[in-house]
Amino acid sequence: MSTQPSPTMRFILIGILVLMAGVTGMMTFNWYRSLYGGKPYGDAFTLVDQKGAPITQAAFRGQPSVVFFGFTHCPEVCPTTLFELAGWLKTLGDDGKNLHAYFVSVDPERDTPEVMNTYVSNFSDRITGITGDPDKVHAMAKSFGIYWKKVDTGDGDYTMDHTASVLLLDGKGEFAGTIAYGEGAETAIAKLKRLAAKG
Repeated sequence: MSTQPSPTMRFILIGILVLMAGVTGMMTFNWYRSLYGGKPYGDAFTLVDQKGAPITQAAFRGQPSVVFFGFTHCPEVCPTTLFELAGWLKTLGDDGKNLHAYFVSVDPERDTPEVMNTYVSNFSDRITGITGDPDKVHAMAKSFGIYWKKVDTGDGDYTMDHTASVLLLDGKGEFAGTIAYGEGAETAIAKLKRLAAKG
């Protein structure tokens, strides 16, 4: 007797998994919204951009923002996300001209403004790198609900585990959703288009 699930059962199981993923995403969105709905997301901060100029939470006000936390030594998630983000912004064209995009380092010890400038410039001039004093960077990341952890690689070096989702903020700096790592381009672009349309 075969122990393999029938095609119908396989279809049902896949449907349940897709439904669970959707419910989890909605629960996460509602949790963020319950915490930050109606008020600016994250605490006040003073850091520096990739040119070494001061940057504060005011950068996330006045226009919709796309914010991603990562690090320049990241082997896969960060370059993939930044490459995709650059492509999404290009695809949107004028529909996304009011979107501001930011890449915040969770590894400021290595990610100096100069390093960030070189790295981010490889992807798009639409994305601004943010770094600064480690304590201030980590406080800012924590206030945005970002997970990060330094992981020893055993060879005298280290890598960083971190949240892989892209945060979406509206023009008031309020939480407006996320784009998950690996989310389809069509869905991601639709989210960014809606965000841009809200102004």
